[in-house]
Amino acid sequence: MKKYLDKNVYEASQDRLKFIFDNFEKVYLSFSGGKDSGVMLNLTLDYMRANNIKEKIGVLVVDLEGQYKATIDYILNTIDSNLDLIEPYFVCLPLTLRNAVSVFNPFWTCWDSEQQDKWIRQMPIRDYVISSLDYFDFFKEKMEFEQFTPAFGKWFSKGKTTACLVGIRSDESLNRYRTIASKDKKMFQNKIWTTQISNDVFNCYPIYDWTTEDIWVGNAKFNWDYNKVYDLFWKAGLSIANQRICQPYGDDQRIGLALFRVIEQETWAKVVNRVSGANFGNIYCGEKIMGYGKVKLPKGHTWKSYTKLLLSTLPPELANHYKKRFIKFMKYWNKKGCPVRNNLENKLPEGAKILEKISTRGKKDKKLLVYTKINDCLDVKIESAKLAPTWRRMAICILKNDHLCKTISFTQTKQQQERMKELLTKYKNL
Repeated sequence: MKKYLDKNVYEASQDRLKFIFDNFEKVYLSFSGGKDSGVMLNLTLDYMRANNIKEKIGVLVVDLEGQYKATIDYILNTIDSNLDLIEPYFVCLPLTLRNAVSVFNPFWTCWDSEQQDKWIRQMPIRDYVISSLDYFDFFKEKMEFEQFTPAFGKWFSKGKTTACLVGIRSDESLNRYRTIASKDKKMFQNKIWTTQISNDVFNCYPIYDWTTEDIWVGNAKFNWDYNKVYDLFWKAGLSIANQRICQPYGDDQRIGLALFRVIEQETWAKVVNRVSGANFGNIYCGEKIMGYGKVKLPKGHTWKSYTKLLLSTLPPELANHYKKRFIKFMKYWNKKGCPVRNNLENKLPEGAKILEKISTRGKKDKKLLVYTKINDCLDVKIESAKLAPTWRRMAICILKNDHLCKTISFTQTKQQQERMKELLTKYKNL
């Protein structure tokens, strides 16, 4: 539950910035060109000028190639206008990124030298653009984006206490709220809006309690520049809460592919040629083949037989990837299950069983619900709430190209990431 102080969110963020500049030896900001990181940067620069802070802060920009041209133009203009206070690290390096719109290419590499003739656009021409593979001593070609960002923080800190300013807000998603609100993490001087990343580096979230409305009020009130792609989103009918500018090939971001096609048609044509499955995602994201609960079962099949049919159409190793996760999925529900919900207690699905044992999940005050049988399908509300294992959930997992199996509550391990890379290499020329 939020606790409100006798000050507004702008004043609270000013207090946090003061704390950061008073207590950290080095400061850098992660800038994506989105509305939140844009406000975070403008807020910080205004604070520095108002308090006569001359020492520059680092600004990390990771150019993922397959982004809106307007976003990159906005980032470059912002950097060029504020070089008196920022030391830019504009990264154009071959990083491996998730591609959730292709069965056979679940990852792609931005700025891949082997694909230079297909690059969506040319690298920006600025002295501060980093394209040399030798610039960072920690960098390895085609390393994961998720590995690069913490490694950069450690490299930038040089052993000094360092604050990485991140423009994320708790009302954006439950995961972001947990990132900030968790009391199990290590913090800097017990500040809940900080998270320790390495020995010397702490992520800091000065605008964590801002709402989406606060972001746009801030832009208007202080006349801050912002990414004009958001104006096009608004004209396209998106609410301010649903506007995203990140590269749209990930598991959660792919819904924005159709907008990419509408907003920047010239860029979109190059995206289709560059990223495997991009046009497939544009056509089907949100439609029957991708939308949960809307997939129609072919005549003559059960969900179990349909799942096995789908597995048989995949290359052997990809099929085995899914099979192993499906087996773990079944075993989990047979042994660990979930807390029994009130709406299920008096009307249990077939194969469901309530144990006297208390579930270790949630508030740990409910009995354990397990399944001795995998149902073909159940009420969509039960399945979408992930309260039961079904064959339909597994079939949809395959249809959605969900290699991480998030549909059945999995996440990807580092070992599985490496395995998927091996598969990519093996099937590259087929």
